[in-house]
Amino acid sequence: MSETKKLATEATGPLKGVRIVDLTSVVFGAYATQILGDYGADVIKIEAPSPTGGGGHGGDIMRWPGHVPEGAAPDLGPIFLTINRNKRSVLLDLAKPAGRKALMKIISTADVLTSNVRYSAMKRLGLSYEDVKAVKPDIIFVHAAGYGSDGPYAGLPAYDDLIQAGSGAADLLPYMDGDPKPRYMPTIMADKVSGLFFVSAVTSALFHRERTGEGQFVEVPMLEAVTSFVLAEHFYDHVYDPPTGQWTYGRITNPDRRPYRTKNGYIGLLPYSDKQWEQFFEIAGRPGVFRDDPRFSNYKARTQNIRELYAMIEELTETKTTEEWLDLLNPLSIPVVKMNRLEDLQDDPHLKAVDFFQRYDHPHAGPYFALRPPVRFSATPANIRLHPPRLGEQTREVLAEVGLVDDDISAIEAAGAEH
Repeated sequence: MSETKKLATEATGPLKGVRIVDLTSVVFGAYATQILGDYGADVIKIEAPSPTGGGGHGGDIMRWPGHVPEGAAPDLGPIFLTINRNKRSVLLDLAKPAGRKALMKIISTADVLTSNVRYSAMKRLGLSYEDVKAVKPDIIFVHAAGYGSDGPYAGLPAYDDLIQAGSGAADLLPYMDGDPKPRYMPTIMADKVSGLFFVSAVTSALFHRERTGEGQFVEVPMLEAVTSFVLAEHFYDHVYDPPTGQWTYGRITNPDRRPYRTKNGYIGLLPYSDKQWEQFFEIAGRPGVFRDDPRFSNYKARTQNIRELYAMIEELTETKTTEEWLDLLNPLSIPVVKMNRLEDLQDDPHLKAVDFFQRYDHPHAGPYFALRPPVRFSATPANIRLHPPRLGEQTREVLAEVGLVDDDISAIEAAGAEH
């Protein structure tokens, strides 16, 4: 059994001392604010008591999917556990004046306000940037939107599926396998990619404020973020006007770009330089392929004939075991890795050595695994200080911190409990 970790006692990351009031939910915003929390920020997650979640439950909808262990709190589902550590949950009914007043009190102590609530709804609640700025003049207000506010899709609902469809991401697999049917990537790609843009936006705005004292409104639109991500390589020859050739970087949409079968499994393999390809073919017993075939003898030729090259690889990799390929290619610095199935990941020797899967004991969910913050800071290390919270677990604690008295707090808690 894995060693059970203890939570860190204080923030040590580069954002220590930064307070973020977090009105985001689901994956886009929650993924981003967990990263910011890992980096040391005090993230106060505002959740609604109204039944906006799955099955008529309140709070972040991601609390409810999945199968919790017997006896565990039902509001601590697996996805919620994975993207909501290092946050404190405050339950506020923003449809009521007392809830909005309490939120403004919290915002007055904050550096950043994040939201993925539609901006029109924020305005109706009296929580526009101008409203918030009146309470905290240097606030950084980061709005996670589906579509940029200056386009015709502004204000429309947006989810990962819709953004994968609208960004061209769902059109990539047809370029790979020739099946014209568009398909989604089997991961919540648009939310998570947009979340990384979101993290960058928050830290950049904080840097600007550090230099100038000026807060600002920041919009992070999913469609634009994900389209930028998709087209970084796949704009390809259409980057020119007029286009000089094809959509997509052919090496990436090659149907034979995949893990290659060995005698006992699969490997990821990517010789890149001329020297690496020459060494690979020599080890595979086909040295003449590189020396004598003009289709493969230099980078430009290989790019133009990449489909034929990749189709040839598996014929060669099947001649040895995964371990034999690793032993032969790693000393030559030829890029190669054992392919992991999902069930292999927790036994991967590298991930084990870097302590990537960290076991904790949640007081309300029991033992669970957290994924170690992947970015390493030598002077200001990220850490895990707080378990993912129960719905409203820190309401009283946070409201007391911002100066509300017991009677006010009890009234706010009672209003939330009415749902």
